[in-house]
Amino acid sequence: MKINKTLIFMLQYSAYGLAAAFVFLLIISDDIRSNIPGLSTSESNRYSFNNAVNSTAPAVVNVYASKVYQERVHPLFEDPLFRHFFGDAPTLPKKRRDSSIGSGVIMNTAGYILTNAHVLQDANEINITLNDGRQSQAQLIGLDADTDLAVLNIPLKNLPMIPIGDSSSLRIGDIVLAIGNPYNFGQTVTQGIVSATSRKRRGISYFDDFIQTDADINLGNSGGALVTANGQLVGINTAIISSSGGSEGIGLATPINQALDVMNQIIQNGKVVRGWLGIEAQTLSSDVLESTNLKTGGVLVTAIIRGGPAESAGMVPGDIIISIGGQNVSSPDQAIEMITRLMPGNQVEIKILRGWEQQDLMAQIAQRPSATIPQN
Repeated sequence: MKINKTLIFMLQYSAYGLAAAFVFLLIISDDIRSNIPGLSTSESNRYSFNNAVNSTAPAVVNVYASKVYQERVHPLFEDPLFRHFFGDAPTLPKKRRDSSIGSGVIMNTAGYILTNAHVLQDANEINITLNDGRQSQAQLIGLDADTDLAVLNIPLKNLPMIPIGDSSSLRIGDIVLAIGNPYNFGQTVTQGIVSATSRKRRGISYFDDFIQTDADINLGNSGGALVTANGQLVGINTAIISSSGGSEGIGLATPINQALDVMNQIIQNGKVVRGWLGIEAQTLSSDVLESTNLKTGGVLVTAIIRGGPAESAGMVPGDIIISIGGQNVSSPDQAIEMITRLMPGNQVEIKILRGWEQQDLMAQIAQRPSATIPQN
């Protein structure tokens, strides 16, 4: 009888303990959810990124770029024989308008907007529609085809400004939101994760360093915002990799740290100034590294641009660049970054290996030639 009472007593207090533990876990889980930046919960405890959207979406705008041009007369109407029998063309050439749509991001209260250069190609009229319904013509401050970025300005007051984050802190798997104007459907928010960082050489822009995301990006999203779950701008949506023309889960965005540098240079100088050496290079093979005993690495010069700084300095194809300005070089991407940061007109020492002999060359850096705007 005493054993039964003891057993009942133990079961009762075990039940009390389990109930208390369940209540404690519910309280703790609510606290954890409430501490996730940018994540809110509704009354039904469903996750929401509404706070992140509210803090960023007002600064994302729709961009409408149009090009008006004179339609050319068909060459047949200008043929003397045709005109002899049929007379002059009955009508004058007509004006035609080509339009493109995209998105942009208001970066500050002075009205500067970041977008993609390919959205504005050859446009002679650019109009902006804000999320609050206001509209304005925009002035093109400058564009940089090498990164497919452009800067606009609108003369409106009381503009929203987007919180700016640090794209270098992004990690694969981080939640991101893409905000833009796909298919001119109106402002739309899609959600995904960071699939990869530092995606390079996709042929979209010369200085590829993209954030890859699976957040849906479609025609019209170009120039829009890629933001974090706590509502900070980390990228400018630029392109997609797709066989159908629509989103297939591979979207690319220019990191905001790179975009800010481009924007500031365009605002200050009207363009981006980059150094140029006039070479093409590739990574050294393991066989070459072993045979040359280059412990610090290097890059193989495969081509020299005629009349460029490298040719003037005496560099030839087959040379191995060991260092630039005293800094060791281990990859073509690193070499390009080092050269582009040098100011045109400056002299730089370049250490090379030619055959089995090391040589020091002096090159005068030139300004990088303008690139063409990528087609997307």
